[in-house]
Amino acid sequence: MIEMEEKKTVFVEGMTCSHCEQHVEEALKELDGVQSAKANRKKKTAVIKLTGEVSDDSIRNAVKEAGYEVTDIQ
Repeated sequence: MIEMEEKKTVFVEGMTCSHCEQHVEEALKELDGVQSAKANRKKKTAVIKLTGEVSDDSIRNAVKEAGYEVTDIQ
C-alpha cells in the first residue's frame, strides 16, 4: 500500500525577509508529524509535508510563538 503524502499550506502574515522564512520553517519543523517546511515570504505561505496528524491549532501556536500570524490553513 502506498501512503499518500499529506501537505498543508499555511498562510502567514509578517514575513519580510529570508530570516523570517527561516524562523517560520524552524518553528514548524519542531512539531511532531511535520517532515519538512518551506516558507515563501512573497506568497505569504509555508508549505509543510506531514508524516502524521498535526492539528491546525498546534500549527497556529508554533507560528505565533515565532512572532508571525497565521491567517489560514489549507
